[in-house]
Amino acid sequence: QVQLVESGGGLVQAGGSLRLSCAASGRTFSSYPMAWFRQAPGKEREFVAAINWSGGSTYYADSVKGRFTISRDNDKNTVYLQMNSLKPEDTAVYHCATPDQFLPSSHYDRARSYDYWGQGTQVTVSS
Repeated sequence: QVQLVESGGGLVQAGGSLRLSCAASGRTFSSYPMAWFRQAPGKEREFVAAINWSGGSTYYADSVKGRFTISRDNDKNTVYLQMNSLKPEDTAVYHCATPDQFLPSSHYDRARSYDYWGQGTQVTVSS
């Protein structure tokens, strides 16, 4: 069974940085894309970033482009989200996700495309 475990969240001041990690287990990690989504209280789950199986292609929401960087280490079965220049509006629970089958890149930003989710890690940015 696929398991995803996020870590690295916390409280940071606006303008600061955090690095989230998502450790995967239960299947061949390198065969599938990975994504980060976030959900703030009272809001729908929102796409943040995605990365293809090799790490050669990355995708970002406009709201985080230029500030966040997604990467993966297939030897460590881990995907990362480096978050710089954080803003109060980045406050949310951040989840990593992966699909159960092939996923075209045009679908990477759709939450319903993903079958496995981590429990999430809280990121709070104070002003």
